[in-house]
Amino acid sequence: MSNTASQPRKILVTSALPYANGSIHLGHLLEYIQTDIWVRFQKSRGHECHYVCADDAHGTAIMLRAEMEGISSEALIERVSREHQADFARFGIAFDNYHSTHSPENRTHSEHIYRALRDAGHIATRDIEQMYDPVKGLFLADRFIKGICPTCKTDDQYGDNCEACGATYTPAELIDPVSAISGATPEVRSSTHYFFKLPDFADFLKRWVGAGHVQPQIRNKLMEWFESGFNEWDISRDAPYFGFEIPDAPGKYFYVWLDAPIGYLASFQNLCDREGIDFDAYWDKDSDAEVYHFIGKDIVYFHALFWPAMLEGAGLRTPTGINCHGFVTVNGAKMSKSRGTFIKAETYANHLNPEYLRYYFAAKLTSGVDDLDLNLDDFAARVNADLVGKVVNIASRCAGFIRKLGGGSLSTHCAEPDLIARFIDAGDAIAEDYEAREFGHAMRKIMELADEANTYIADKQPWVLAKENGREQEVIDICSVGINLFRQLMVYLAPVVPTMADDARAFLKLDSLDWHTRQDVLLDHDIAKFKPLMTRVERDKIDAVTEASKEDLAEEKKMKDTPKGPLAEDPIREQIDFEDFAKVDLRIARIAKADYVEGADKLLKLTLDLGSESRTVFAGIRSAYAPEALEGHLTVMVANLAPRKMRFGVSEGMVLAASNDQGIYLLEPHSGAEPGQRVT
Repeated sequence: MSNTASQPRKILVTSALPYANGSIHLGHLLEYIQTDIWVRFQKSRGHECHYVCADDAHGTAIMLRAEMEGISSEALIERVSREHQADFARFGIAFDNYHSTHSPENRTHSEHIYRALRDAGHIATRDIEQMYDPVKGLFLADRFIKGICPTCKTDDQYGDNCEACGATYTPAELIDPVSAISGATPEVRSSTHYFFKLPDFADFLKRWVGAGHVQPQIRNKLMEWFESGFNEWDISRDAPYFGFEIPDAPGKYFYVWLDAPIGYLASFQNLCDREGIDFDAYWDKDSDAEVYHFIGKDIVYFHALFWPAMLEGAGLRTPTGINCHGFVTVNGAKMSKSRGTFIKAETYANHLNPEYLRYYFAAKLTSGVDDLDLNLDDFAARVNADLVGKVVNIASRCAGFIRKLGGGSLSTHCAEPDLIARFIDAGDAIAEDYEAREFGHAMRKIMELADEANTYIADKQPWVLAKENGREQEVIDICSVGINLFRQLMVYLAPVVPTMADDARAFLKLDSLDWHTRQDVLLDHDIAKFKPLMTRVERDKIDAVTEASKEDLAEEKKMKDTPKGPLAEDPIREQIDFEDFAKVDLRIARIAKADYVEGADKLLKLTLDLGSESRTVFAGIRSAYAPEALEGHLTVMVANLAPRKMRFGVSEGMVLAASNDQGIYLLEPHSGAEPGQRVT
């Protein structure tokens, strides 16, 4: 990692591309929060730093998911991209550009790199035998084949390894294999595949890995792969496949893992074209810019072997550093949907301040690859003690006296120059920790300073002095020191809690909290009226997150059990007699009142006017409607549905709605209808 010198640097930073096939969860967020903190620190130091990312949008899984939902692959990835970007925004992840691997820039760069490798002799072709689904008409990846384990005879195991006994095997060795997509018995068919000749780069990679581009733990793991030797890498897939067709190879597509890392170049290219940045200044072979990838330890093989080899073979520069992190556990165990600890980003943000999580992750992050445990009790205690009890407490203890006794203006002189100088000087060591990704060390140093500031204020007791006549200026001097110390702490914490820092900057009436501003002492400076910058973590909010996560699981199971797609491909699962249908009492209802349901991500509480009576119904339409937009509207409800007791109350019926890939739509009768009318 480069030094922390003040000489301006050109830095390009990426995080791994989230797959466009599901929601962002807390396990994902660790990486993006870690990266964002490091990027914000670099920008605060005055460096030219660009942070780019994209959705990983290709592959069979995308194609099948879209087919299941009855929409195009393009519509799916566009929707998921919007959801991902909304989640990242909630947690203050400030990308300079967020793009997609399904983009013109990515096609151009993928084809350029492939042709460069091909023309240099690094691409080979040969026929291979694969399992083929004769019903779906496609070759099956190992994860789409299931059968009986040939070792322990456990049923329903995937085509590459057994989750029961741990055995590894090929799909052909499975007993009674079936396609996990259609249930058909796969056939063995031959197809020509394209391979990247990774062994050509063995010597280069050994030098590259040994030159400090990866962490020591990762280098040791990579050396094991060197000892076992490299195989050529299959970079092609057969149609049908959602991706880019390989040049001069009709019906053959780039494997998703080939064009996914090239998505870093594509997203940066998109940014360069928009803002006039010199792309070659970062990716040219002789570039003096720095390029860093932040990734999880599970994708090291692709990023630390295939990726630098591809770049080297194509005549491009290789990464300055690949920074790997471990996985997230919750309460000491793997994230669990049934326990409510598999937590989506949106679910968390509906109940808790995202900056709680940013700080907690920062307080536990190191430069290593060890797993990080989110202990929910420790989470609440640490945030409350550090951010609220220590940092915010300094400002809240001092601001009132400055407003009351000093008219909102700090002292014209510094009463404790040595103390403030120590806080300023501490910034050098904190900067070194940030640079080295030792965020936990940085947070400990910052909180030690916060303890020192609180001790100073406690020893001086300005609240006691304020009661004594003639000591007003002394109180102002003490509290002015406290405000200056608080400002120093917020400069150091700004990369971690940017929203809190922005609120603190407004309170301090400052234009910036960039790193260099710590050198300034605020004298004869006006401050605004203090408002709470952060509230305490409440245990009931944490409990609401885990309960809502269990609801997410129930909703997912319901969705999986519900067929999707056009009516022509959506068979009626069960027929009923007309007499049964006639029992359903459909009534016009006016939505008299609509409210959010605290602790529920998907529900709105509707008070329905049926003319002669009022009913309460909980409806899963929160994602589509704001409560105030519904009040006064007519809808249709099932009036004779048995009441259902829920965690939030009793639901006395059901409203009717339709849905598609664009959203949810309540049925709304003609405006001439009256509440209580029966629908016939």
